[in-house]
Amino acid sequence: MNRFLDKPLQYKIISVCVLANIIIFVVNIFLLLGINSMSVEMEMVYQDNRNLNELSTSLTKVQDSMTEYLSSKTTDSLTGYYNNAQQFVMMTDRLDDKITELSFGRMERNIKYMSQNYLDEVSKTIEAKRGRNVEEYRTYYENATEMYEYINNYITRLNLELFVNNSKHYSELNTAFRHYEFISFIVITLVMAGNILIITSFVSTMIMPLRRLADSANGVAEGNFDTELPELTYNDEIGTVLNAFNKMVISIKQYIEKLRESMEKERYMQEKELMMESHLKDAQLKYLQAQINPHFLFNTLNAGAQLAMMEGADKTYEYVQTVADFFRYNVNGKKTEATIREEVTLVDNYIRILNVRFSGDIGYDKQVDERLLDVSMPNMILQPIVENAVNHGIREMGDKGKITLRVYREDNSVCISIFDNGKGISQEDIDKIMSGRWQHKEHQYDNNGIGMDNVISRLRLFTDNSNSFNIESKGENQGCEVIIRLPYIETQ
Repeated sequence: MNRFLDKPLQYKIISVCVLANIIIFVVNIFLLLGINSMSVEMEMVYQDNRNLNELSTSLTKVQDSMTEYLSSKTTDSLTGYYNNAQQFVMMTDRLDDKITELSFGRMERNIKYMSQNYLDEVSKTIEAKRGRNVEEYRTYYENATEMYEYINNYITRLNLELFVNNSKHYSELNTAFRHYEFISFIVITLVMAGNILIITSFVSTMIMPLRRLADSANGVAEGNFDTELPELTYNDEIGTVLNAFNKMVISIKQYIEKLRESMEKERYMQEKELMMESHLKDAQLKYLQAQINPHFLFNTLNAGAQLAMMEGADKTYEYVQTVADFFRYNVNGKKTEATIREEVTLVDNYIRILNVRFSGDIGYDKQVDERLLDVSMPNMILQPIVENAVNHGIREMGDKGKITLRVYREDNSVCISIFDNGKGISQEDIDKIMSGRWQHKEHQYDNNGIGMDNVISRLRLFTDNSNSFNIESKGENQGCEVIIRLPYIETQ
């Protein structure tokens, strides 16, 4: 018993279930065999009556086919007669002709011999008809018909006597079958009850250690680490869990003691950290206070543009005005959404500023569907992407570098494509950018502080679609394309 309980838990459960099922299966097999035997016996009770009915039907067919031939004298009727006669001979051959004291046996033997005589008379009738001997075939026909009626009556009488006898036998078998059904029900009930007792006993024995473990675990959950630990009973999975639980409780008690000893040191470190954080926030506040007021800077740029216009410095005016427009869009901190038109205008201004800085080296092409420019999108999305394309794609290409901006519709999406013909990007780096694993220092931009992870996150939140941002590059020196997909909403 102990050797069995030391087996793995799965083995024990499967063994108990298999044993219970085998017992039920064996009992059911014996019961089914008994039921099948009794069913076969009950089926055979009226077999003699069925045989006599078939014999009577076959006899009638012979008589009818003979009469049909005598009246029509056709080949088909003659063929029908021979077939029916052959069938009747085969059936009479199955009759028992043994001499016996049983009335049923004697009657069956008489029917067999009378049937043979009847067939002889029918055969003579047919031959006389074929020989056109009218007087003979009429005599034979009358004899055959008389014998037919006598045999038919004899079969009917035997059939009735057999039916009475078989009905009595059937009633006895039916009563025995009902008793057998009741006994089978009792046996199945006892087997099921025994299986339940066996399974309950085995399961109770197997889960007893789990109950003790549950009691100990409840005590530990309430904070009582001095609770009595369950003893290791069997070397199965439950025993492994008990052993691990006991070790865990001991380890927790030791850990709590060490934790209490380090509490004072941790409080001291927390106080020190809070003081450092307070000093850091103070330094940050002073740093922010020292920053240029963005509105003051915008107003200053605007004043400079007006002064350049008054002095007739048209290029300087246009440049300063472009910088002012660009800066005004950037400092509009309260605005979180923009139209594609505003974002494209910001890119236009940004490219103009860069071309002043780099003497017009950056090529710029737009292919924009004007009907889509009023679609909404998050602000400050396109300019960081263009800046990234310039800094990491075409900056080292001189006047050969080119940025292509396209706005077009694709199914139910508005697509914005920013393509540069620069050095491209590897698939590994694309995967890092898309998953947010790209190191900050590798994707930071000059002064805007907006990285690709920020752009991607805001786009996904705005569209509620993880496929709203995609980066494609065919390889080294094959350029890079960023595609943004925004939902398109029809307007009346």
